[in-house]
Amino acid sequence: MDETAHALGASHTLWELVDRRAGLTPDRPVLLQGDRTLTFGELRDGAERVAAGLYGMGVRPGSVVAWQLPTRIGTVLLSFALARLGAVQSPVIPFYRDREVGFALRESRADFFAVPGTWRGHDHTAMAERLGARGVFEAYGALPDGDPAVLPPPPADGTAVRWIYWTSGTTSDPKGVLHTDRSLIAGGSCLAHALHLTADDVGSMAFPFAHIGGPDYAVMLLLYGFPAVLFEHFAMDTALPEYRRHGVTVAGGSTAFYSMFLTEQRKVPGQRLVPTLRLLAGGGAPKPPEIYHAVVREMGVQLTHGYGMTEVPMITMGAPDDTAENLATTEGRPPAGMEIRIVDAAGRPVPAGVDGEVRLRGEAVCQGYADPAQAAGVFDSDGFLVTGDVGHLRESGHLVLTGRMKDIIIRKGENISAKEIEDLLHQHPAVADAAVVGLPDQERGERVCAVIERRPGTGDLTLATMAAFLRGEGLSVHKLPEQLEVVDALPRNAALRKVLKYKLRELYG
Repeated sequence: MDETAHALGASHTLWELVDRRAGLTPDRPVLLQGDRTLTFGELRDGAERVAAGLYGMGVRPGSVVAWQLPTRIGTVLLSFALARLGAVQSPVIPFYRDREVGFALRESRADFFAVPGTWRGHDHTAMAERLGARGVFEAYGALPDGDPAVLPPPPADGTAVRWIYWTSGTTSDPKGVLHTDRSLIAGGSCLAHALHLTADDVGSMAFPFAHIGGPDYAVMLLLYGFPAVLFEHFAMDTALPEYRRHGVTVAGGSTAFYSMFLTEQRKVPGQRLVPTLRLLAGGGAPKPPEIYHAVVREMGVQLTHGYGMTEVPMITMGAPDDTAENLATTEGRPPAGMEIRIVDAAGRPVPAGVDGEVRLRGEAVCQGYADPAQAAGVFDSDGFLVTGDVGHLRESGHLVLTGRMKDIIIRKGENISAKEIEDLLHQHPAVADAAVVGLPDQERGERVCAVIERRPGTGDLTLATMAAFLRGEGLSVHKLPEQLEVVDALPRNAALRKVLKYKLRELYG
């Protein structure tokens, strides 16, 4: 990390970070969307005017403001305006509907709720009224506006809880995750440091800004002073012209996005899909090694993947100058200040190379959950976050994830990693994506079920041919799936397009 970025990373609050970056490079662009460009100076000044407008509406330091808005320049302005006021923000993914939104409003006890009106055919204002939300206001075209002279001093305490993020929906019960300005700055600093970016880069945000990755990415822009292209609704056919138009150098989002890029690249083999693109980067979902090798081989760009979660937005990240083997098979290394402990079933640390549960401690770790009942047992006696993820550390410090505790399938007393089977299935030419789950079975305890999303234009895949392929790849016989389901599309969440395994268990169990 360069000296300027390092100094900015020590900012106490997100508003201090915005103000300091605007003072350094006020005229440099930070957000690009369509024909609109916003500079760092305009971000600071515009956010202050929006903050004054919100103040006039009654929003005060400590007020809880939920917002369900698409990824737009105005959304970023509103979010930083709330950061300027010291309000508590509860971002909600714009694709969520009554059940998830109602839950978020109740759990956060929101005093205000910003919505986009009718967006993509859904009337968010009517939904908010139906749910009995308080302080509903629309913030899509026009934003609140006022004279910054009325504002109180900006917040100075970066360790106060001012963010409630909602777990992404891969489990049936969401959790309100409590974050501070400093935990978000720490997460963004990890991402920025690992990717080796410069002020000459141009990034892109293909995922919802309401996702925990939103501030993660925004912090990276503020630290290094480069812009990003925003997409209100991501679709590859409309995104590619924008990538080319703005000269994007860094793109990505998650494994599903890598696959979308590969699909487009295969339509024009031998041509650079985006001439300026040099790096795909992301996280939030497992990355099969074959995806890494295909991106490097077919697209001619580097791929770095990381490990993060709503509770800890950035834990590890691959570095572009790491070895191909580490980039393909690990989640990268943690930054300074992030402690990773691997423990056995009794909570005792295990040596390098031995699988166990992943536990985390550091400034980027959340403060717990909004619901005290959900917070029970989330931290161990040493203050480490209990993740439920399974993996091991290499001697080099690289982290290898091998699954989730719930993704360990116990068949006749033998532990089977779903991820091991998924990684092998991704090497089959007919497989576009795969998810492996354990289903209840009276004889075996659990049986192994593989759910395949078939690649267009390929032939039928049967249980027998799949089993033969996996045996040929060296998979032990006792790990072979006993059930195969072929689907047009795996169920995914709305943010990073993670596969919803609980839905597969419900459907096929």
